[in-house]
Amino acid sequence: MTDTLTIRALRPEDRAEWSDMWRDYLAFYETTVADDVYDSTFARMLGDDPNDFSCFVAEQNGQLVGLTHYLFHRHAWKVESVCYLQDLFARPEARGTGVGRALIQTVYDEADRQGAPSVYWLTQDFNHAARKLYDRIGKQTPFIRYQRP
Repeated sequence: MTDTLTIRALRPEDRAEWSDMWRDYLAFYETTVADDVYDSTFARMLGDDPNDFSCFVAEQNGQLVGLTHYLFHRHAWKVESVCYLQDLFARPEARGTGVGRALIQTVYDEADRQGAPSVYWLTQDFNHAARKLYDRIGKQTPFIRYQRP
């Protein structure tokens, strides 16, 4: 087998591996979602509604080793839609090998293809390993996130 990394769109047959990775991603952020959320999220990412999330996966040696969920949405300050990268995950054994960078670059490329002037994402301040990558390929903004309690 080859160690070649392939970034591609999510496929129906990816359900089990995608679910495992997303479960691990959510566990890192100390949260869970109900099974019906897995069902609806997966179905939406495979659908054709341009307002729903999409997903790229990283595949290596016939196994999925990473994922990213992203969404294009309108922005009140721009004519064009912008791209929100919501989730980024690499399996522990694939971390530090370029999987995260490749997934983000693929989202950047898709944003360029769709004419979106920006791609943005959030992370928690304690996510030090990921922030090392983010500091190299993105720019930290001064915004602080609030949400309804």
